[in-house]
Amino acid sequence: MQGALSYQKTIVWVILYSVGMAFLESAVVIYLREIYYPYGFDFPLVPIDPHIAITEIGREAATLLMLLAVGIIAGRSRIQRFAYFLLSFAVWDIFYYIFLKALIGWPESWMTMDVLFLIPTTWVGPVIAPLIISLSMILLFSVIIYHEHRGRKVKFSALTWILLILGSMDLILAFIWDYSSYMLQYHTLNQLLSFSDTGAILDTAYAYIPRSFNWFLFVLGLIIIITGIITGGRNIRNEGS
Repeated sequence: MQGALSYQKTIVWVILYSVGMAFLESAVVIYLREIYYPYGFDFPLVPIDPHIAITEIGREAATLLMLLAVGIIAGRSRIQRFAYFLLSFAVWDIFYYIFLKALIGWPESWMTMDVLFLIPTTWVGPVIAPLIISLSMILLFSVIIYHEHRGRKVKFSALTWILLILGSMDLILAFIWDYSSYMLQYHTLNQLLSFSDTGAILDTAYAYIPRSFNWFLFVLGLIIIITGIITGGRNIRNEGS
């Protein structure tokens, strides 16, 4: 069992690593906006060079790999690695927006729409949405580490994992809902998956302006995840008592 000091050091270093990553991420975004959005970021998106788009997708994949790697290095068991991944992801996401706000005064408000992710398709939503998710990730991290620190073996039930996965899928659906429904108005699913007419698809994508955010799906997914966290915490306490 790790001592309290060991846990504290690990948490501090994971946080520092994630804050550093957040600054690097925000710096890259600031450079891109200086090039493509010199008068301020807004929709519709400005067409970018194909090699830049590919690089961006690669950067996002690399970011996930780096966050996953620090979780694996920091944790001593599978559940600890999962917990530290959650912490690193949440801190990175929160400080990413903190640095953007401090450096360029963006976003203008909590409800400012942003492109959040590009894998496997475009995710769009208000800035407050990923920040809320980050807080739920910190909550789940805290539940796991709290019990691990007290020597309890954390092992979530199948029900808990099902709730966490279903809730996460619901949140992803909320983020891609508006963009995907927009694209499907102009192209079939087969065309989008096969890239049979890449030029036309890109023209449609660059004309996209967010119309709404599916708050119903978002809140539903969040409720399912919180239920999973509560269920998992109760199971751990019952097994440890």
